[in-house]
Amino acid sequence: MNKATDPDFFSLLSNSYFGLTKKPLVPGQQDARTAARWLYEDAPFALLAHNTDADPCFIYANKTAQACFEYSWDEFTALPSRFSAEMPDREERQRLLDTAARDGYISDYRGIRVAKSGRRFHVDNVTLWQLIDGQGKLHGQAALIPDWRNV
Repeated sequence: MNKATDPDFFSLLSNSYFGLTKKPLVPGQQDARTAARWLYEDAPFALLAHNTDADPCFIYANKTAQACFEYSWDEFTALPSRFSAEMPDREERQRLLDTAARDGYISDYRGIRVAKSGRRFHVDNVTLWQLIDGQGKLHGQAALIPDWRNV
């Protein structure tokens, strides 16, 4: 099954988010299949995730993230996540990833990102967290971007 609406991948996202932040990723009580579909298709925030490769690639981008960054699902899931920031901002982005790796998550991050077209935009109030399953295995990191605006 495609990760976009996979209930198991949704459970990894939501359980790791809740485990670290003590906040639900999706409002209300929904079964995993319904919640996964809402998160992918209807969530008002952008949600991205990348894997644990040496040069991590995106493995998830909901529809809001796709619209914000101007990449389709197929383009996103073939893209190294470092390309979400321009070259001068990649060092800052790496510090963010390292801090989340050390502490489990960070919240209230602000920075500049770049869309496929080259359009630059501010992201605000970002939460970045480790995707850790119930057995303690790391699967990558995810970012919830509730606020953004063009530079």
